[in-house]
This record gives sequence, structure tokens and C-alpha cells, in this order.
Amino acid sequence: MDWNRLISAKRFGLEDMHQPDYQENRSEFQRDYDRLIFSAPFRRLQNKTQVFPLPGSVFVHNRLTHSLEVSCVGRSLGNDVARGILQRRPELRESYLPEIGSIVSAACLAHDLGNPPFGHFGERAFSTYFSEGKGLALKERLTEAQWNDLTHFEGNANAFRLLTHQFEGRRKGGFVLTYPTLASIVKYPWSSSATQKKSKFGFFTTEVESFRKIADELGIKCKSTAPLVYARHPLVYLVEAADDICYEIMDIEDSFKLKLLSRAETFDLLMAFFKEERRAKIRQMLEKVTDENEQVAYLRARAIGLLTYECTQAFLQHEEEILAGEFEGELIDHISELPREAYRHCAAVAKQKIYRSRDVVDIEVAGFRIIGTLIDLMTDAVLSPEKAYSQLLMNRVSSQYSIRSADLFERILSVLDYISGMTDVFALDLYRKINGNSLPAV
Repeated sequence: MDWNRLISAKRFGLEDMHQPDYQENRSEFQRDYDRLIFSAPFRRLQNKTQVFPLPGSVFVHNRLTHSLEVSCVGRSLGNDVARGILQRRPELRESYLPEIGSIVSAACLAHDLGNPPFGHFGERAFSTYFSEGKGLALKERLTEAQWNDLTHFEGNANAFRLLTHQFEGRRKGGFVLTYPTLASIVKYPWSSSATQKKSKFGFFTTEVESFRKIADELGIKCKSTAPLVYARHPLVYLVEAADDICYEIMDIEDSFKLKLLSRAETFDLLMAFFKEERRAKIRQMLEKVTDENEQVAYLRARAIGLLTYECTQAFLQHEEEILAGEFEGELIDHISELPREAYRHCAAVAKQKIYRSRDVVDIEVAGFRIIGTLIDLMTDAVLSPEKAYSQLLMNRVSSQYSIRSADLFERILSVLDYISGMTDVFALDLYRKINGNSLPAV
């Protein structure tokens, strides 16, 4: 793959209007960032669970604050990588390569837009409704590829659909983002038909041609056509690294604030990233600060800074493999031994003490029940639209969703579009109303 081709200012849905030499006060990739910031799906992330229940007396991360932080780290990664590549290949200064910080930053903003309410268990609720629940009855009415889409529902694929699909009454091209921004979001660039070997996928059957168009335009390496499998766009590795860095380190800080981890445990986890010489300097700085939350925030910042540097170096060291589509694993797997082991220890502690804590499990259990019920009722409604109750439910759905489409699969996807776009609060409120546990104020 070639950097000159991998980064293009062409916009999805506006290809006929593309002007290669057109210049504005904002670059095309900065416009992507602004377009996402001002969008309704991005604003809704403020009421979607990241890990811990919302709202709570102690403010912890939601999907929106997480995405903003990932975007900041992604911008740093992109800028640092661009500088490193340009030192080797100064001829690329006249290309779009210096813009990769803006591209990665925008892609990071969008990386969680397709996630349903209630964290990753929301995704599980979608998948298991079809693989284990009443949705099993639909298997014989769908193609194998469509069935794979439903039983392996993936937030990343849903984000690509949200950004590229032409919903009813909306313009062609969805968000009309640039090709490289869209490609940088797709962590799993293969269809659900490849999920026999891979548990995740990057685009639904309905968006296969959209991704193929983007990938072929940017010269992304195609590894297989049946099932369809592409190599990752190189910038995906930077988006993924920014996400990995933020969620692991920020979950440690949130856990300290919620008293799931003691001060000593938190300090040990974050200090482990550094060599002894660096630890001594950190201790000197911490002596000037007495507030424990501020001390942890300082340690968190230092750890993120170190991991950002390490992932930058890993990308630059493996650039040739990445461009050849042969790089294996994540950047975080290829950093220096000390921070790599510290990161893995953080992940192990998080799995044991954080992700299995009572509050986290409670929100997952409740979310599973809420989403499962909503999917069940709405799917039944689009399968039997002639029923009076079905009409009541369908009348609640925004006109942008094709719930009355003649195509069965499109109707089912529209149900998933509708529910995945809900905030935790909206989903809970609708669940209560459907069950007769609350009524609108009179």
C-alpha cells in the first residue's frame, strides 16, 4: 500500500464533486472532525455507558468523554507518526501525509458511534436474540450472510453503517466523510462471512459495496474475495492504539475514584510503566501535590504519554509490514517489554476487580434485559405490521428508519438501527413505558 494513494480528500457520496486542488481555511479532514462533533449521534454518546453505570454521584467516563480523550491521543499519535515518516521520506511533504493527525483524531471521535446502550453487553444482547432467542425463527428466511450479520452483531460494523448508509430523507453518503477517515474506523475489514475464523467483522452485507469502493479507491490490499477480507488501512492501528491506551488507563483512574482500587493499588499499577530513574522523578513531583485525585491524574497523564510514545515507535518500526498488510496484532503488543507487561497487568486487574464488580455486572444484567425486550417487541412489530400493537410501536420510530421496507432484512436492520442509536436513559424509559411501569406526565 502507498501513502500517496492511502490518503485522499475524496468524500463518500460526493465523488462527482471532488476537486483535488481545492483549498479551504479548514482541511477536508478537519471538516470531518467538526461534522462529527456537531452531529446528534455524537451528542447522544454522553448518555451511553462506557464501563460504569450512569450518572452516579462520582463522575466517571461515558462514551462521549471517552471518545474525546481517544481523539486527543489519536491526534498525538498521528502527528508523531507523520513527523517520523517525513524524516525518512521528505518527498511526502507535498502529499496529505502531514494531515494524518487530523484523520486519526476524527476517526477516533467516530469509533464508538455504532455501539448500542449499556456497553458491550448491548452488543451481546443483539447477537444472542438471534442466536439463542426468538430471533432463531428467522434463520430460514434470511441468507447465510445476513444471518451471520445478525448473530455476530458488531458495534464497529454498525458505526460504518451509521456513517455511510443513506437513511430515509437523508443525503447520499451518510455523513459524507472522506475516504481515509471512514477506512480508519474499520478495525475488522472483512465481512461477517469470515466470522467462522474471526469473531468480529467490519461491515454488514448492506455495506459491502460501500467498503469495497473505499478500499479499492485507497489501494487497500485485498486478501480474499470469498469471504471478503481486506488488510487494515494503516491508520486503523493508530485509532486502535489510542482506544487501547485510553480505556485501560482511564478505567484504572475511574476505579480509584469509585474506591474499587485503593491508592496503593492504583499507584503500583501506574508506576509499573516506568523505569526506576523515571519513578524517582515522578515521586519528586508527587511530593508537591497533596490531593490524591490529582496525584493519580498526574500518574495517568505520564502513563498515557509513555504509551503514546511507545506506540508511535512501534508503528514506525513496523511501517513496512503495515503497508504490506502483513503486520500481526495490535501496536500495544509490540511496545517495549516494561510498559507492555505493565499494560497487561492493568488489563488483568481490570478484568478481575473492575469489569466483574457488582455495579458493572448489574448494569450489564439490566441492559441485557432491556435491549432484549425492545428487540423482541420491535422485531415482532415489523414482522406483523398489521397488528394494532405493532402499529403503536412502529409509530414511535423516526421516519428515517425503513421499518416498513418490503425487504425483511432491511426491516430488521432498521430495528437495530433504531435501538442501537438510543441512549441508556431513553432505552430504559421506553422499556418502562412498554411494560406499563411509567406513563408520560399528564
